[in-house]
Amino acid sequence: MGFPDHATLSSGFTARVRQCFSHGAAGYERSARLQAAVAQRLANLAQRAIAAPLPAGPCADLGAGSGLLSRALGHGLGPALAGAPLLRLDNCTALLAEDHRHSPEAPQLLWDLNRGLPRQLQGAALLASNFCLQWLEQPAQHLDAWCRQLQSGGWLLLAVPTAGSFSIWHQAAATAAVPFSGLALPPAAPLLATCDQHLQVHHQRLLRFSRANPGGASFLRQIKAIGAQASPQRRLGAGELRRLLAHWPGAEQPLQWEVLILLGRKP
Repeated sequence: MGFPDHATLSSGFTARVRQCFSHGAAGYERSARLQAAVAQRLANLAQRAIAAPLPAGPCADLGAGSGLLSRALGHGLGPALAGAPLLRLDNCTALLAEDHRHSPEAPQLLWDLNRGLPRQLQGAALLASNFCLQWLEQPAQHLDAWCRQLQSGGWLLLAVPTAGSFSIWHQAAATAAVPFSGLALPPAAPLLATCDQHLQVHHQRLLRFSRANPGGASFLRQIKAIGAQASPQRRLGAGELRRLLAHWPGAEQPLQWEVLILLGRKP
């Protein structure tokens, strides 16, 4: 399945995502606690599921960022990955530089995944991705292409936040009669259906994570701290933002994330 030429994509949003993550790169590992916890969970599941060595072929972390998932998989899948180091792909130079500080010998590739996968990943033995797919245009189409590019016996390891997240943000926007200005996260059902078409699914679960609600202003600052504030929606005006924060639910309603975790093997 092909993808449009990169020039035809909404490159303004792609550039905005890259710019935001570049600004937040230095503090990403300190602030991205949920991403780190999910990366470790995914690596633990993979360690139990992938008992035999992987087939010969390329392995990659798609949207690797600062390397949270790559490092977790390196510890958990050491024997299975012997001779096939994870290639780290990301479109943000600053995040790849953070990864290089932790893993200076690890191979990297600066790559915009909206262009599809690079040719060197054809016949991949393992494709892993943590909190990346939601930033791509047409996530289900990209996921379909990732599955197709796996070879027989190859594995997909996926964690992606889905549309059930941020319920109190949606609630506050509706009550304040302002647009929801965050990133529209993909619904889980089409992603699951895509994987079912191509993979023997060994594990799938829609997890819900809750954290204390510090208030709207603090929450939005936390999102910005890791560079995750980019959205194709227009930014709220000052008056709209004040109304949103005035209608933000109190501490009795926690913040919630819905995250799809899936491990599957190509027959």
